[in-house]
Amino acid sequence: MNRRKFLKTSGLAAVAAKGFGATAGALPASPAPRGGANRARLTVIFDEPIGRLNRNLLGQFAEHLGACVYGGMWVGTNSSIPNIHGLRKDTLEALKRIHASIIRWPGGCFADTYHWRNGIGPRSKRPTTWNLWWGREEPNAFGTDEYMEYCHLSGASPYVCVNVGSGSVREAVEWMEYCNSSHATTIARERGANGHAEPYNVTYWSVGNENWGCGGAFAPEDYADHYARYVNLMARAAEGVPVQFVACGLEGGDWNRRFFEALLRRPAGRGILRTVRQLSIHHYFHDGAAVDFSDRDYYGLLAQVGELEAILRRVVATIDEFKEPNAPAAGIALDEWGVWHPVPGQGAEALLQPNTLRDALLAAVTLNGLCNLGSRISMACIAQVFNVLQSMAITRGAQMVLTPTYYVFDLFQPHMDQAGLKSVVESPTYEVQEGKRTMARDYLSAAASLNESRKQICLTLVNQHLTDPLDVEIEFAAGASATGATLRELTSSNVRDQNTFDHPDVVVATAAKHLSLSGHHFTHTVPPHSVQTLVVNLV
Repeated sequence: MNRRKFLKTSGLAAVAAKGFGATAGALPASPAPRGGANRARLTVIFDEPIGRLNRNLLGQFAEHLGACVYGGMWVGTNSSIPNIHGLRKDTLEALKRIHASIIRWPGGCFADTYHWRNGIGPRSKRPTTWNLWWGREEPNAFGTDEYMEYCHLSGASPYVCVNVGSGSVREAVEWMEYCNSSHATTIARERGANGHAEPYNVTYWSVGNENWGCGGAFAPEDYADHYARYVNLMARAAEGVPVQFVACGLEGGDWNRRFFEALLRRPAGRGILRTVRQLSIHHYFHDGAAVDFSDRDYYGLLAQVGELEAILRRVVATIDEFKEPNAPAAGIALDEWGVWHPVPGQGAEALLQPNTLRDALLAAVTLNGLCNLGSRISMACIAQVFNVLQSMAITRGAQMVLTPTYYVFDLFQPHMDQAGLKSVVESPTYEVQEGKRTMARDYLSAAASLNESRKQICLTLVNQHLTDPLDVEIEFAAGASATGATLRELTSSNVRDQNTFDHPDVVVATAAKHLSLSGHHFTHTVPPHSVQTLVVNLV
């Protein structure tokens, strides 16, 4: 991605340029600024539902890359690092605290060279193989059973990515049988001999990874042929488990349309098309150095969320072109996303990057965007869970430090499984120029959801302004009335701040504090470069 050139408008000039109250009758006239603070408005609309927010939006991704698995998830049964059957205990507990919803495994590019039988049975008898993509030996000590136990202990659902690039339909079907069969077949008995008599009942299966690239360099028509062959037999091997198949998509070009068209040209095309319950899209952000970035890089990175939101809207439109009447539309699985900084490192330190408050703000703005698409986003898995790219935690020997991004996932918990609400933001803006194109973005990012049983609204608010607070006028358009709230916040004195082994608590989320507010219209201040979760009680 090209570097951005940044031009920041003044807050008041941006307000004037956008023109508050452009929707007739929807909002009162724009108030005058008070106390020099910028002003924004958030209107929460109750009568335009956007669907249930899937808890899998807060998913994780684990690939056999760097120290993500070996060091982050697996330390071995003989390790002095506290573990449960070789599974690292502190990272398990960290994921449990944020109610990790789903973990995608074993890749990534690694998935399309991974042969699952290398990773089962006595570890002393497992072969050592060569990781083609990441240039290191693979001991296969962490395989299917270890992964399933890690998911179970952390509370996450497993999401298996099968090998299409170098594998076979038979291999995939037998993996499904190993995971899900309740019959006394040889493969199911083998699972029992490995200590797991009961089936794992895995729901989520991705048919390959980036099959337009490292997963086989397929044309979409060729991939459609492979997808149909895999799914036709894997569905039979699912043993009654209501599995969901995720097909490989692409964020740009006409890949998705050509893939759907190729499926429809098959004799049982409509039936095969219905098996695509989710379409995988990948997207990474980068602008400037990981820590020593300029203010321009700061805004340039955050502005890229607008590009992702535009991509997702285009994918939604393509999915809807092929949706059958009265049938549910396929969801979008953004099952690789995050910040990818230019950092050196090989082997165990491959793609190990610092994680600053800027990265956490990027994660929060991205998650707000996903929430605002409601039920159209069925899954999102940040890359990657430990020690690689935009991770939840970094480990070094027996030490573990939680990243600022980890706390964002904690702050977004109240949204999960709740009814998404449409929200309208009117805010001062900043501008980012790329070539001849100028992108304007609101300083305020927001998402809203309703917990009907608790009579609560959750608002996640991000003020992206580097230096100025935002006074946000919040209005509940359907007449709902607030009667108190709780507030949690993530910020620090500098957006370049990070948590280190020597100073692990520089950027942490605050405990919930009570706020006194009432009515259907109130003003709330969001500090500069901060993320807030506001849970409002309703009368």
